[in-house]
Amino acid sequence: MTFRELNLNSSLLNALDDLGIQQPTTIQERAFSVIMSGQDVCGIAQTGTGKTFAYLLPALRMFKFSREKHPQMLILVPTRELVVQVIESIKKLTTYMSVEVIGLYGGVNMNPQAAAVQNKVDIIVATPGRLYDIILSGAVKMKGIKRLVIDEMDEMLNLGFRMQIQNIMDLLPEQRQNLLFSATITEDVEKLIETHFDNPVRIEAAPVGTPLENIDQRLFRIPNFYTKVNLLKNLITNDETMTKTLIFAGTKQLADDLFELLSPAFPEKVGIIHSNKEQNHRFNTINAFKAGNTRFLIATDIIARGLDITDITHVINFDTPDTAENYIHRIGRTGRADKKGIAILLTKDSEVPQLEAIEGLMNYSIPEQPLPADLQFSTELTEDEKPKVFMRNTLVKAPSREDAGPAFHEKLAKNKKTNVKVSHKDKMMLKYGKPKKRGAKPKRKK
Repeated sequence: MTFRELNLNSSLLNALDDLGIQQPTTIQERAFSVIMSGQDVCGIAQTGTGKTFAYLLPALRMFKFSREKHPQMLILVPTRELVVQVIESIKKLTTYMSVEVIGLYGGVNMNPQAAAVQNKVDIIVATPGRLYDIILSGAVKMKGIKRLVIDEMDEMLNLGFRMQIQNIMDLLPEQRQNLLFSATITEDVEKLIETHFDNPVRIEAAPVGTPLENIDQRLFRIPNFYTKVNLLKNLITNDETMTKTLIFAGTKQLADDLFELLSPAFPEKVGIIHSNKEQNHRFNTINAFKAGNTRFLIATDIIARGLDITDITHVINFDTPDTAENYIHRIGRTGRADKKGIAILLTKDSEVPQLEAIEGLMNYSIPEQPLPADLQFSTELTEDEKPKVFMRNTLVKAPSREDAGPAFHEKLAKNKKTNVKVSHKDKMMLKYGKPKKRGAKPKRKK
């Protein structure tokens, strides 16, 4: 099937022609007619299968120009990067249409965004936290929303946006179409769907855990962190096909450590992004990676959800993710648009449980590769890798309460007091050793 067989107007078809896209992906083909019918939709598709166009094409096909300045469509996404990516996709598809779109996200001054959204806006693409703040400021009204799209709902819940999302949905008109697209549907997402959606149609393009056919997966077993770093340097140095490689790190600290170890060996070839980096730094780093000015980009899982970068040749998992679904998200960044990609996983013995969970989810054993003959094995260990010494805690047995004595002690003799009345005679005897008589009273003179 081609896009011309779908019920698209000439404006969208011309835009797709400019992009050189002729055939819809599976999720795009299956979702189009259902969304056009006006029903609520829950779309399940892996990263890289075209989820963004799957909801944008039918939504823009149904878009009608209005002189009202209030937005007609709201798209909620988890990260600032994904806001930018969705806006770019909208602008590509609306080259021959008159559509006003604005992005709202945190990390920058809210006042310019609040001022801009008071102008005519047709589509808002926003992160939940910033949008809710702007709604509370009174800068924008949600009464004109006809269509709500939630992209990567599970990730937004992981980031702690549950309250904001619920509050936003309570402020929307009851008569609206709800569209949810994600690679995973968790129990929390199911609860939200049951509460706010009206009998949604489920569209599943690729079950979670299915290895993407265009991705060649490889596994290296490494004893420790610094040997992992040596292998990573070895692969980067010897494999010239790594022209655009995404390196995943599980934490921001790990990403920073990798950048410090790799950047001296590959100056101006390595970039890094995570949530602690300033917004301008993140945008500039992504643009440099897209343009090919840097060959390697180190990123964390949350930030990578918002990346839509084409032609990624390799994905390297420096660590084994704790959540099996995150591995699917990671490797889905390569092997896109019918192009082949390579996913490499570096795993340690301590990460075997995570590896087993990943292979169990995919029902696929990742082929193990032999280590390079010239690989330098490091004996240096990180604090987490050093063996822990556990001291035996021997407790002294407390005495039995039955053996315990009274809770008081006998007073000293000098401290014992008795209320005995002592006569003056006895006092004198005690003091002088003999009775002491009082002198005779002097006689009064007459």
